[in-house]
Amino acid sequence: MTEDRQLAAADPLAYGKSSLSSAEELGLDPELSIPEVVRLDAPFAGVPDVIDTQRGLEQAADVLASHEGPAAIDTERASGIRYGQRPFLVQVKRGDSPILLIDPEAFEDLEPLDEALADAEWIIHASTQDLPSLRQTGMRPRSLFDTELAGRLAGLPRVSLGAMTEEILGYRLAKEHSAADWSQRPLPRPWLNYAALDVELLGDLREAVAELLEEQGKLAWAEEEFEALCAAPEPAEDPERWRRTKGLRALRSPRQLTALRNLWWEREHLARAKDIAPKRLLGDSALIAAARAMPRTVPALQRIPGFHTKLIKREAVRWIRAVQEALADPEPVPVHLPSSAPPPVKAWSAKRPEAARALTAAREEVLAGAERLGLPQENLLTPDHLRRLCWDHAGAGPEEIEGALRELGAREWQIRNTLPLLVPAVGAATDDTAGTD
Repeated sequence: MTEDRQLAAADPLAYGKSSLSSAEELGLDPELSIPEVVRLDAPFAGVPDVIDTQRGLEQAADVLASHEGPAAIDTERASGIRYGQRPFLVQVKRGDSPILLIDPEAFEDLEPLDEALADAEWIIHASTQDLPSLRQTGMRPRSLFDTELAGRLAGLPRVSLGAMTEEILGYRLAKEHSAADWSQRPLPRPWLNYAALDVELLGDLREAVAELLEEQGKLAWAEEEFEALCAAPEPAEDPERWRRTKGLRALRSPRQLTALRNLWWEREHLARAKDIAPKRLLGDSALIAAARAMPRTVPALQRIPGFHTKLIKREAVRWIRAVQEALADPEPVPVHLPSSAPPPVKAWSAKRPEAARALTAAREEVLAGAERLGLPQENLLTPDHLRRLCWDHAGAGPEEIEGALRELGAREWQIRNTLPLLVPAVGAATDDTAGTD
């Protein structure tokens, strides 16, 4: 614990106060009364100004390069407000460096920061949320420690940043602006305070949860997971993601689906041009209603709820054209796409009863194994991996099961811990005396 944090513990009135307890575990005077949880309303060194000039960016890179140790990193986005997932604020703190708040909108990229941190471990909480945003700025870690994932592997019941910081470090962070519009300029001071707190204790949290994993014999497992996150390629754009439109099942014909596809992509193009979140521009329910009605005229279109706003009305020709092209398309989209994924589990008993038996037995074994190891079942083995294994390899021997797990993308630590559980469950699935799903 740093000197500032010891002072905060010894003088809780400066940071907020809750019920009191012994100070022995913190290495302080045993007779000193301190709060069990210290409310931290501001960073220990105060809230820094936002960096939005090239000179400031270069100086920030110099600061990070001159410090050692892991770098705590976080981003703030405007999800549901602006188009895409680009960050509108990047927070960085490396070792004992000051907290740096950078405005990515002011720069073409943040490659100077990426170069300064090339040799550093990046500490990110829930990195799968931040890594896509950071990649858009030219930043990508070579080494990573994800404190949320570490908390899951350690079996913690709550793994949000606030919960883990409070439970493990004894600090309650001010958390009031997570859903704010971070594209706003200038950013209000209270928001910057909130953002800075997200990296203030992240280094301390990393050390504490790493120690917990080491005690549990799981640190090497976590390191495998972090390495995989760093090595994962950037996901390819899915041309069929329009099929995730809420309410899709209301559409019955290929023509209606083709209209939805065209309308969805027109909404996407307009949202990108206007820098507005697509669903904020035009809701899914409006797209579904238009695809069902297939309006051929502007008045008919504007009678559909959602198509009467000023911006949407100005783009009426766009929407009508999308419907007309769907009506004239010589190859309307199919209702169902070919898939390599297993069918719904409820159909397994009829289609492949041995696979159903394998899944029932394997689920029970994996759940029991996860409970013994003290971590969530889905972290011990991805549910999709388990379903595909049972569907395609019921009755297989140990070598085939091990190879299938590796091909599916299971980590080596997962294979070591689940193979003894899966071999009897999956390999014995052809036994007609086994149960059914």
